[in-house]
Amino acid sequence: MTLDRGRLPIVGVMGSGTKSHPERAEPLGRWLAGEGVHLLTGGGGGVMSAVSEAFCRVPERRGLVIGVLRGGERALESASPAAARPGYPNPWVEIPISTHLPLSGRRGLEPLSRNHINVLSSTVVVALPGGAGTASEVALALRYRRPVIAYLDDPSQIDGLPAEAAVESDFEAIRAFVRAHIGR
Repeated sequence: MTLDRGRLPIVGVMGSGTKSHPERAEPLGRWLAGEGVHLLTGGGGGVMSAVSEAFCRVPERRGLVIGVLRGGERALESASPAAARPGYPNPWVEIPISTHLPLSGRRGLEPLSRNHINVLSSTVVVALPGGAGTASEVALALRYRRPVIAYLDDPSQIDGLPAEAAVESDFEAIRAFVRAHIGR
């Protein structure tokens, strides 16, 4: 049997690199694995690792876990600019994409941030609780007109979330939003 994994939609899940928020990340990862999509994250810890692990643990999934990795602090000066930061990629990343792009967090909107790649490579973006880096990914999704929804109880769960971002706390609404934007 041959799987045509290249034609699957890519769902970007953005969120905290330090806190896993398993109550949201795990059900989302399991559900996405059953939807026949690729999962894209920044390849680190926290939400990125939790959603990726849940995705990988689903038997018979079709999609893969893609991690777009930020370059190290000296990535632009180094003879090996693609060297990832310690802890990247997390163990669940199946396709690591190394970049030379060192910026993130409050600098996530700048041209040297991998956040642009995360957003532009995603068919649809789901944001989970996070900080300034997550807020910048939501802002970029809005700028690039990528469908984006924040899966939160309250907008304050993403530090600096743009006011125009759609926020939903109901998992069924998240599922409907993603399905509508991946053609299901």
